[in-house]
Amino acid sequence: MSGWEVRLSNSKGVPYFYNPETRQSVWDPPSELSQEEIDALPGAAEYLSKGGAKPNQVRASHLLVKHSGSRRPSSWKEENITRSKEEAIEILKGYQSEIGGSAEKFAQLASKHSDCSSHSSGGDLGFFGKVGSPSNLPLFHTS
Repeated sequence: MSGWEVRLSNSKGVPYFYNPETRQSVWDPPSELSQEEIDALPGAAEYLSKGGAKPNQVRASHLLVKHSGSRRPSSWKEENITRSKEEAIEILKGYQSEIGGSAEKFAQLASKHSDCSSHSSGGDLGFFGKVGSPSNLPLFHTS
């Protein structure tokens, strides 16, 4: 027995791997475990089957606020975007305050305000494999 189990993060709503013997928690499956061992872990059936993610994948969402300097300053809701980059940043800061840690609030705001076609799915971009260093991914980005 490996000592690992699968738990669900209360703050992020995604599964993670926890070893109660060592008190270690990791997002990616422990490298010493085979796929069969991962599937047999306590909690795997309940949490790993939710949402369609495969091991080493993450789900991403975004709320895009374009500005006049964007590569294509138009969207589904506004044919000609004229706001400045600074105005877009201020709008995003306001959304960030409203969202707090609520995935539901994020999806509501993205559905109504995002300049991306992903607005129709609450800003959900789907699942991705590793894309390099997490520090390369902005938390808030203006196009």
